[in-house]
Amino acid sequence: MGAQARHDRLAELVEPVLAEVGLELEAIEVTPAGKRRLLRVVVDSDDGVDLDAVGEVSQEISAALDGSDAMGKAPYVLEVTSPGVDRPLTLPRHWRRARGRLVRAATADGGQVEGRVTGADDSGVTLEVDGQNRSYGYSDLGRGKVQVEFRRGSDVDAAD
Repeated sequence: MGAQARHDRLAELVEPVLAEVGLELEAIEVTPAGKRRLLRVVVDSDDGVDLDAVGEVSQEISAALDGSDAMGKAPYVLEVTSPGVDRPLTLPRHWRRARGRLVRAATADGGQVEGRVTGADDSGVTLEVDGQNRSYGYSDLGRGKVQVEFRRGSDVDAAD
């Protein structure tokens, strides 16, 4: 089975299992890991990813895979995970899920914009830049990247 055919077959098996618990398939990766293969299933949702749901869905994915020939006969390790902060924002759902986060993206005119995502829909995203809301169509922006923010000491004290 070719790599694309395996990917498609795995997606067919995994997507219905994820849909039952309100998760979406973001990516499937199969990589060699010594004598085994690592099957990484990346999941996400608009409400974030609950660790209990990941545990439940991992068992159900494993059962679905065991009942199929999608991974062949060689041993594999299954890892179900959520996207990391380094995932590029490329689809409207990625931007929607980044609401409230500080992001940076290249602009179509060769510049760059950094702002906090205040809204996103199927046509574009609104960023708060220097206290002002600015709207961008997705065609106006390149891949977005969430910026890691660390709390300052006074912010932590105020939260306590």
